[in-house]
Amino acid sequence: MSDSNPDLETFREQWRAEVRSRQPVSAQQQQQQQQQQQPTGPSTSVASSSTVANAPRKPPPPPTKKVATAQDGDDDYVQPRAFDDTVMTQMVASAEQAQAAGPSDPVSALDHYEKAVEREAAGKLGDSLSLYRKAFRMDDNVDQKYRNKHFPRPPPKPAAQDKGKDAIAVAKVVAEPQTITELISSYSGLTIEPAGPPVEGMPAPPCPVSSLPDEILVHILRDVAIFDVGDFVRLSQVCRRLAYLVATEDRIWRRVCLGLEYGFGGMHYHFQKQVTWGPLNSEDLVREAAEEDPENPTAPLSLAQRNALHASESTGATLAFYKSLYSTWNLMFRLRPRIRFNGCYISTVNYIRAGMHNANSIAWGQPVHIVTYYRYLRFFRDGTLLSLLTTAEPADVVHHLTREAHAQHAGGAAPHLPSSVAASSLRGRWRLAHAGDNPHSSLSEVEGDLIVETEGVSKYIYRMDLALRSAGKGGTKNNKLTWRGFYSYNRLTDDWAEFAQKNSKPFFFSRVKSYGVRGE
Repeated sequence: MSDSNPDLETFREQWRAEVRSRQPVSAQQQQQQQQQQQPTGPSTSVASSSTVANAPRKPPPPPTKKVATAQDGDDDYVQPRAFDDTVMTQMVASAEQAQAAGPSDPVSALDHYEKAVEREAAGKLGDSLSLYRKAFRMDDNVDQKYRNKHFPRPPPKPAAQDKGKDAIAVAKVVAEPQTITELISSYSGLTIEPAGPPVEGMPAPPCPVSSLPDEILVHILRDVAIFDVGDFVRLSQVCRRLAYLVATEDRIWRRVCLGLEYGFGGMHYHFQKQVTWGPLNSEDLVREAAEEDPENPTAPLSLAQRNALHASESTGATLAFYKSLYSTWNLMFRLRPRIRFNGCYISTVNYIRAGMHNANSIAWGQPVHIVTYYRYLRFFRDGTLLSLLTTAEPADVVHHLTREAHAQHAGGAAPHLPSSVAASSLRGRWRLAHAGDNPHSSLSEVEGDLIVETEGVSKYIYRMDLALRSAGKGGTKNNKLTWRGFYSYNRLTDDWAEFAQKNSKPFFFSRVKSYGVRGE
């Protein structure tokens, strides 16, 4: 049979086209196959056919679990097989073009990242996303390498060589700043400098305080601290000498800590009033004596004797803490737990609960309700307080949380006034924990615990066990009250029950200017 038979040549061309459509090959492989399949006779064709038929087949792709989109990458899913001849021809052509491009394809993680940046700049977000994913799979620090390559940091400027050792010493001092203690200590030898003349050539205005001896100056500063400790602290902004005295004068801070105005002399470690704000009676004194020492009950003291004893105990505890826990009186005033009276503590509670589906609604989903309510606690210096649970926001409440507003709206009177929000407030009393509350713990361990008792419904009294804490990274202390327990006491059956605190949140202190400097 002759090789020039047109039927045989047609058959060979059809067979080659079918092989190319079933298995994509590169241009180099096609050239080799064409060289091997020259028309040298029937034996050559049979050998080539046998070789192709015995080639191992690729395993089938795993099943696809999601639909392909333009934004998805090839690594995220396996494309489904297509049975259309036109689609197969396009796939073969694209594969041959990709293999022919070879050297220009990205290889490393940085190449993929750079290619992704180019595609993103061109607006091809789908392609860029796929390249970003591949880059980060290969190297999770590829973005840092890209920045180091294309946006390197400028090298530090070399130090001048002609400034000598003095310049190096100055640079070391600047690089290593002083601590606050070292900085304040450096002000010890300074004096109060009077202000200069307002106009050159004229005499300077008088400054009597600059010529005062330290004894008189400290006495004046102590009176300022007793009147308003905030003004006393702000004097440190006047000059360095006053800053040194404010920070280091322990005689002033001792008076502040032991005093009744702002210090721990005004803290109560025993109840001073009844829950209804009435004075303590003989039954209260007997009950307190039995609670403090159940094993050896003694005759109760009179009210005056009791107050004197508790005042001496409070002073003794303050002196003991100064020697054991705090190095300075200034540090004690800042860090030791104490109640603040020039504002109120607010707890904001938010939670979500499911609503009821409306039968007339065509919505598929079930509605939900976002519930928000507030708890307010305002403490008074005589050991009493006001507690309020309401949905009204703080701006509408804090200015009306006063004794006068509570008395004015008792029983729901005058509901048309803005201050009527105080009608729902509850009277109560407060005290800080003392050693008798937990005989098995030291005084420092119970320090900062707070006990609050308020009116309840009918025969009940509510009790909140809280703890004074500090929130935030600033210098403000004792601005947070955390929950330790919430109970109800039945006065008729002498039983206690505990409330669930699923949605309870801590209280945070807010300054209220209308309360005054001391909160009186």
